[in-house]
Amino acid sequence: MNANTIDNWSSGNYRYLIASAAGVRLVLENFVARRQDESRSSEEAAIQAAIEVAETLLPKPSALQQLCREFKLSDFERNVLLLCVATELDPCFADLCAQAQESAALSYPTFNLAMSALSMPHWDAISPDSPLRYWQLIEVVRHRETLSSSQLQINERILHYLMGVDCLDAAFKGIIEPVSISSGKMVRSPSLSLTQSHFTLASQIAGIWTENRVRQSSNFAFDSLPITARPLPIVQLCGSEVASKTEIALAACELANLKLAAVSTAVIPTVTAELNELILLWQREAKLNQYALLLDCDEMELQDAAKENAIAQFIAKISSPLIIATLDRRRASRNPFITFDVNPPTKQEQLEIWQNALGKIAPILNGQVELLVEQFNLNAPTIYAVCDEAIGFTSEIVGTDFTDKLAPQETIKIDRSAAIQNRLWDTCRAQSRPQLDDLAQRILPAASWDDLVLPATAHNTLQEIAAHVRQRTKVYGQWGFASKGGRGLGISALFAGMSGTGKTMSAEVLATELQLDLYRIDLSSVVSKYIGETEKNLRRVFDAAEGGATILLFDEADAIFGKRSDVKDSHDRYANMEVSYLLQRMESYQGLAILTTNLKDSLDTAFLRRIRFVVKYAFPDTKERAEIWRRVFPKNTPTESLDFARLGRLNVAGGNIRNIALNAAFMAAEAGEAVMMKHLLTATKAEYIKLERTLTDEEIKGWV
Repeated sequence: MNANTIDNWSSGNYRYLIASAAGVRLVLENFVARRQDESRSSEEAAIQAAIEVAETLLPKPSALQQLCREFKLSDFERNVLLLCVATELDPCFADLCAQAQESAALSYPTFNLAMSALSMPHWDAISPDSPLRYWQLIEVVRHRETLSSSQLQINERILHYLMGVDCLDAAFKGIIEPVSISSGKMVRSPSLSLTQSHFTLASQIAGIWTENRVRQSSNFAFDSLPITARPLPIVQLCGSEVASKTEIALAACELANLKLAAVSTAVIPTVTAELNELILLWQREAKLNQYALLLDCDEMELQDAAKENAIAQFIAKISSPLIIATLDRRRASRNPFITFDVNPPTKQEQLEIWQNALGKIAPILNGQVELLVEQFNLNAPTIYAVCDEAIGFTSEIVGTDFTDKLAPQETIKIDRSAAIQNRLWDTCRAQSRPQLDDLAQRILPAASWDDLVLPATAHNTLQEIAAHVRQRTKVYGQWGFASKGGRGLGISALFAGMSGTGKTMSAEVLATELQLDLYRIDLSSVVSKYIGETEKNLRRVFDAAEGGATILLFDEADAIFGKRSDVKDSHDRYANMEVSYLLQRMESYQGLAILTTNLKDSLDTAFLRRIRFVVKYAFPDTKERAEIWRRVFPKNTPTESLDFARLGRLNVAGGNIRNIALNAAFMAAEAGEAVMMKHLLTATKAEYIKLERTLTDEEIKGWV
């Protein structure tokens, strides 16, 4: 409904409710008048006329009419409800209740009053299983001796609903929240924001709901039949595309004319009474406002049996439209599941979203959009958020509102175009940055090719790795290699060599060259003694990093690899499964995955065959060590009389050289001097003590 229609409905709804409550008041007044043998002029015609006027303002049924239809209230039950409404809206109604019950103490509605004054009374209207009490439309305040003389009071949420207030029950605060469009600053219809493949899923889900609605009853008009009145198949959306699953659910609701709310399994109560109360109140809310519910199982831990049982009960008892979002498929218990796998948008779909969302900016980016698609694997909501930010940035630096008709080519210069490209790239990196605080360490790369001192073979292999990452989409997609088989399309590398020989620095160089984030994962901390926990940890790492802008550096691969073990018990079998799982995820990972090891010879050759690149890091010789010394000091570091040839005789790896240089720099800074050989000598002695090695005269001969 548009704004005018909503205003008309709100006005008509209020007038309809007031007129309906006035009708019950008139019934009560007539009841009092007859008891006192007084004659009163009839006002029924005037009240009926007011109701008819209110109905002419209503573009759809009033809240009272919808509630009576959804909960199948009889005329008597409707009037009992209005008796309680009138108490809230009419300050004089309490006195009328007292007169009707001939007791000043009974200045409120009771079931005795309803049975005496209202037409077509029936006792079961106040039974616990009646709609009024089962759905908690009214509440019985038991401060009298008998049920029939106790106060009847309308439920607060129901009063707000009848008044036309569109909000969820306050009981859901912190548990169930409404879901709205969140794809960036621009308001978009969810169904229009989806890729074609995801829109197809949304259409299928909406079709399941609406088909079930029509099939259940052919006696109702399509639009008038309440969708939440019948049991429905449960829809299950599987996969790691969390944001896309929410967008699909939103679009399905839009197509089926439903609202959407979401609840996480983390807040589902395990106490039976609390769980049943939550289920009942949600069922009531779904009936009132035509809601579907999205149950977020993505972060669910399965070790809690009580929680798992509560979730199973919750799923089994919800009869309104329900979508389960989960990483892995859940097994249906009572109600049937219809399961859909939610895959990331294809590269072509991503390209179309980028071009549509960027609008007039896209043509002046000189192929940057294609590069973004090649490197980043973003879903539709994220792409829209990035594009909204880019459009705002472009408007700011150009001084032109890019919602007008001015062609961007007339306003954007080359240097500004480059700034927009850099902003897009950096925003994509930030949006796709994984949340791995407890499993990985983010390394801010500072090293470049000039900092690396490696044999030509190793250096060339690193250049080749960078080329594979840059050209992945062209070779796999445009040239068709992906169609030859999906296995082994991930880019993986093994860096093998003793500590300090440049493995981590090489990963930093690649991250700098490719403008990607670098995360270091210590495999010794990921591996768990508990069966299945290692795979769970590895899955978290890869799933979080699937945005494509991340290099994963798995350090200490010896913790999980080694010679393939003979299967002597269940732990041996699961150890081999952990290795296979890691390699499988590396082979399918859209970014670059690197393993490091100090003991390459201990790795099984069958595993090595599944890794695309192997870079061997030998201990540097004298000439290479001298070159490392030349490059280790930043340009701004003052040095004096450093003899790199003599320094090269020091028999340590590059990592130790950096430690010595850094410690010497601190010594020189403290002394107010440039870095000299004497500072390096002192720092070298300290490094050798740490290494528990003996510093020979041959190594430091002629230093000072």
